[in-house]
Amino acid sequence: MKFLEKLNFSKDAIAEIEDNTPEKLLELIKVQKRLVAENITFLKDLGVTNYQEIFIRYYDMFLMDNSNFKDIFSKYEKEDLISKLNKNINIVEYL
Repeated sequence: MKFLEKLNFSKDAIAEIEDNTPEKLLELIKVQKRLVAENITFLKDLGVTNYQEIFIRYYDMFLMDNSNFKDIFSKYEKEDLISKLNKNINIVEYL
């Protein structure tokens, strides 16, 4: 999971992910690290400051095809979406 360090995840955050993610999904994240990194980078570049928390809580959605991932977030007005995500990551469930 070293690739997460390049995305500014701390060693503690990575350890939390490794400890709380089912083994099969953890392996899939490792195999699909390029896709996962693209999706994390998309959120980061969008301006979402708590992208790490979102990944820790909703790691499985980051395995989604990048174009589909972008489409989920692109349906909404950018500033409003960023504001809501930065205040409450639970809205991800409703996107």
